[in-house]
Amino acid sequence: MRYLTVRKFASESGYTEAAVRSKIADGTWIGDQVWRHAPDGRVLIDVIGFEAWVEMGKQSATNRADKLRSRLSPAPLMDKAKRGSPKPLE
Repeated sequence: MRYLTVRKFASESGYTEAAVRSKIADGTWIGDQVWRHAPDGRVLIDVIGFEAWVEMGKQSATNRADKLRSRLSPAPLMDKAKRGSPKPLE
């Protein structure tokens, strides 16, 4: 079955119900991708969306690391070095 209730998903995935609801509330899991409201208002977890989120996690972590490295690039420091530093006091 593609869509599971939070309770059923929690029992099968190992996540607690509270963890599932927390991921929904804090936006870690995006609505209509990993979860959705059924016509009766219940929250259902899309198993295919969850699997995509899991597999994207590795790629996402790599992208975050690349972005961090680019922010910490020595290029701005090199620009500073080109301007030179004051002469030492004698």
